[in-house]
Amino acid sequence: MPRAVVCRELGPPESLRLETFAAVPLAPGQVRVAIRAAGLNFPDVLMAAGEYQLKPPLPFTPGMEAAGDVVEVNEATGVTVGDKVIVKMRHGAYSDEAVASPSQLVKLPSTFDYAEGATFLAGHGTAYHALIDRGRLQPGEVLLVHGAGGGVGLAAVEIGKMLGAIVIATASSDEKLEIAKARGADHLIRYDREPFRDAVKRITDGQGADVVFDPVGGEVFENSMRCINWGARLLVIGFTGGIGLAKTNLLMIKGASVLGVRAGEAVRRNPALGEVRIKALTEWAEAGKVRPNVSHRLPLEDYAKAMRLLIDRKAIGRVALTMG
Repeated sequence: MPRAVVCRELGPPESLRLETFAAVPLAPGQVRVAIRAAGLNFPDVLMAAGEYQLKPPLPFTPGMEAAGDVVEVNEATGVTVGDKVIVKMRHGAYSDEAVASPSQLVKLPSTFDYAEGATFLAGHGTAYHALIDRGRLQPGEVLLVHGAGGGVGLAAVEIGKMLGAIVIATASSDEKLEIAKARGADHLIRYDREPFRDAVKRITDGQGADVVFDPVGGEVFENSMRCINWGARLLVIGFTGGIGLAKTNLLMIKGASVLGVRAGEAVRRNPALGEVRIKALTEWAEAGKVRPNVSHRLPLEDYAKAMRLLIDRKAIGRVALTMG
């Protein structure tokens, strides 16, 4: 019988349980995907704890993205048995199989394995939406990427460099910064060795960053306002370090903008955005221009250990659960 990680009570990863379930028949227009890998995202941790904006009714299975093989089709067009696909979902990926509609499926790039496919669209999709749709990043601008050793941060480094920006990456270790450098970062900052706002001013000859990519929040967001250029755009991706407070005087003085980034919600409100985004990302993937850095691959039964890698910030890039 297929297995799934189930959240029956809100709490830490250790409160989740691996359970078996009976596969349900497909309704017309649905497909069944045998999941070979599931990607982990920090919202999975928050959702299981009841701290995310989306609160599925209990019980539910975490996981926003997966990759695998189509094994059954019921009157669904454009999909055939044997297709290798990425599955987009709001939750449900930590499982051996998923029932989905064709609109949830994206062809797995031929350059990716299943774990890379399962860790691609959420991170790179967020970075794309942030830098292109929201930040309007231009060639030659200075892009400051916080959390550059994480999944969305590394994706922002990769895409920012591809768009022609001068990329400054911050992270907590030399190992994370070396991978950011390999993905295109021009300047590296160990924020535990030098205040990043001082480093950014030094690197830019006092001008500051044009675009700030911030998945951290808290004091990082607050200090970012003190090292921005005129007309800067501060992109709020998340708040793993807490909720940041905006100093409106600093924003006014620099003519700066603070922009919230919700890549999934933007597509739900405007599906055309998603079509353009996925087309670009898959073309870049096929051309070898973008690729997730999967630092850890763990079996499905090690879901709690895998989620702890995100909580403890031990992952470099992405973490994947593997099945089969």
